[in-house]
Amino acid sequence: MADMEIEVTLEERPAPDRPYVRPDVEAFLNYVNSVPGPKMHELPPEGARAIYHAMKDIADPPVGELATIADFRVSGSGGDIPVRLFDPRPSREPGPVVVFFHGGGFVIGNIETHASFCAEMARQLDLPVVSVDYRLAPEAKWPAAPDDCEAAARWVAGNPAELGRTATGLVLCGDSAGGTLTITTAMALRDSPAAVPVLVQAPIYPAADMARDDYPSFAAFADGYVLTRDGMIWFGEHYGADMSDYRGSPMTGDLTGLPPAVVITASLDPIRDQGRAYAAALIEAGIPVTYREAVGNIHGFITIRQGIPSSQGDVAGYLAQVKAAIVEAEAQRVMAQAAG
Repeated sequence: MADMEIEVTLEERPAPDRPYVRPDVEAFLNYVNSVPGPKMHELPPEGARAIYHAMKDIADPPVGELATIADFRVSGSGGDIPVRLFDPRPSREPGPVVVFFHGGGFVIGNIETHASFCAEMARQLDLPVVSVDYRLAPEAKWPAAPDDCEAAARWVAGNPAELGRTATGLVLCGDSAGGTLTITTAMALRDSPAAVPVLVQAPIYPAADMARDDYPSFAAFADGYVLTRDGMIWFGEHYGADMSDYRGSPMTGDLTGLPPAVVITASLDPIRDQGRAYAAALIEAGIPVTYREAVGNIHGFITIRQGIPSSQGDVAGYLAQVKAAIVEAEAQRVMAQAAG
């Protein structure tokens, strides 16, 4: 009997190489992986978008109360770009403005799918957030998305009267594909500055080095963790980016002179190692970096805070670091102006 008890204990002990999965993450994965029907990458883009949009109300909290939610249109090279302002205040003095780029592999997602997060970010940072509805592939292939994001950021920096918010500096932020666009926009505005500086870049689980497919996390979390290897390939084929160009894969470009960064990844994410590598490369380039990792969580956690309640803590911790980085960068901007 004693031998049997020891044997059962050994069988129940987790394998030493098994990654840690939070209980609420495991419950969410069990639910998602048990849903019958085709996977997103087995559908045409319009079908994948419909699934993604339907998931929003199941997995994400409501937008909640805000003093200001307003829609505008920005002129871009491919036509008008819809943007939405989220602000906990009806009006405010000049200060930093956040420009947000949604995720979705450059194929799915829009302002609505990320509205809850943008509202939460506006409340926690007590800053206006402008969310950008850039063109999607395959209808508008690369470089339509980075072109639109750069144009929208320049529009915000130019302090348009209709926005009703005077930016003293920009905070660029986005998740997944939007994390990539955060970085490429920061690089574009470094090379050709906008009317006000980029104070902070804050990419969330960014696809920062898509020119490589040999990162260990890409194989370790290839299936079963929502974002899959097959899904990544599907997104990439529709997007059609040139991975030798920094606008397709940011780490092929020069990272020197970029603004301070706050980078967050998820430990159970196939592109986790790209975010880690980007943070490390920024440090090597002399850029101030704060790096966080949501241990035991999955790609996409900012928009599944209802499905995975512990993600609220990850978002709060990330935004606390973003707020600290903004305060420091804004103080340095003011001191530089005074010295000049």
